[in-house]
Amino acid sequence: MPVQNEKLVIRNIGLLLTGKIEKPIEDGDCVVAIGGRIEAFGHEKDLDVEGAATVVDANGVTLSPGLIDSHVHPVVGDYTPRQQQLHWIDSTLNGGVTTMISAGEVHMPGRPRDLIGLKAMAIAAQRWYENFRPSGVKVHAGAPVIEHGMEESDFEELAASGVKYLGEVGLGGVKDGATAKRMVDWARKHGIQSTIHTGGPSIPGSGLIDADMVLETGTDVVGHINGGHTALPDDQIVCLCEKCAQALEIVHNGNERAALLTLNSARELGKLDQVILGTDGPAGSGVQPLGILRMVAMLSSLGNVDAATAFCFATGNTARRRGLDVGLLEIGYAADFTLMDQAQHAPGKDILESVELGNLPGVGMTIIDGEIRSGRSRNTPPAKKLPTRTHPPEL
Repeated sequence: MPVQNEKLVIRNIGLLLTGKIEKPIEDGDCVVAIGGRIEAFGHEKDLDVEGAATVVDANGVTLSPGLIDSHVHPVVGDYTPRQQQLHWIDSTLNGGVTTMISAGEVHMPGRPRDLIGLKAMAIAAQRWYENFRPSGVKVHAGAPVIEHGMEESDFEELAASGVKYLGEVGLGGVKDGATAKRMVDWARKHGIQSTIHTGGPSIPGSGLIDADMVLETGTDVVGHINGGHTALPDDQIVCLCEKCAQALEIVHNGNERAALLTLNSARELGKLDQVILGTDGPAGSGVQPLGILRMVAMLSSLGNVDAATAFCFATGNTARRRGLDVGLLEIGYAADFTLMDQAQHAPGKDILESVELGNLPGVGMTIIDGEIRSGRSRNTPPAKKLPTRTHPPEL
């Protein structure tokens, strides 16, 4: 947890990305945080930078709000039984992701489906990720998958216990739009956000969720609109883009052609502010530590979207749609940052042009709640330049 009133100064920033789709780039070279919250940003000469407990020299690299993965399937701690892999969350931090949102702890062996069991597991998952943050990453977990027999009182109980999200509608026994809508409405009434599985089945027990059911259910997020793994037909994806005011979630663990169709449709409809990104991992395709960065590069390079805007899909768009205090360069928001630079020998005149050519940037540091959490990434290509902590001096 951040130390109260402890000051962080990040100076000599080459490019400030804001996460704000209406203004993706901010003029300035310095960010100040106090007690793990953004206090000020702009030009160092105009800011109070004295008395900092920690000073980072960005060395001219780009600062972005920490990336957000809108769609993960955690189980417990930093372990996933789906792929028998340890430290997958830490690996994802090394891909610049500082916040994750659970779409259901569906890979828990023996996952209970009775009402007492599913509520107990959701509350427990919410608690253990609240109490234990692997490598400092904020994992918003405890997302129950709805089942037949649930009543409004169940959602009221879950909300009172701290549960804020539903797992993917359609991964449990409820597969008809009318029942799902009733439960989604109860959840929303009590402050719980909802996501729906979109496309063909992904795990045993799941099934096809088509555009009609998505529209009837009316969840807050159209989960993996490009399929997880199998996408809907083109006309149904376009229909969802046209008719939905909710978040349109594109995932790495999906159909790339359908991802571009979604992006193109959203752009033509003036709905780029609805586009958010996830990985949908860990899943059958494994753990994807660089999945969010890869989606940013893919959508920018093939989807006719400038890189600064594409980074908003992975930061501010998600923050706004999910009601989070991260993902935006905004005073009072959490001081969660990803510092990155153009990869060594990558084409392009700068990091943005390089990403627009389809290349991944190199992550040089992540910061969560004003605390340095990782240095040079072990997973991204090496960056041209690296930030350094100058106070207290690195050993």
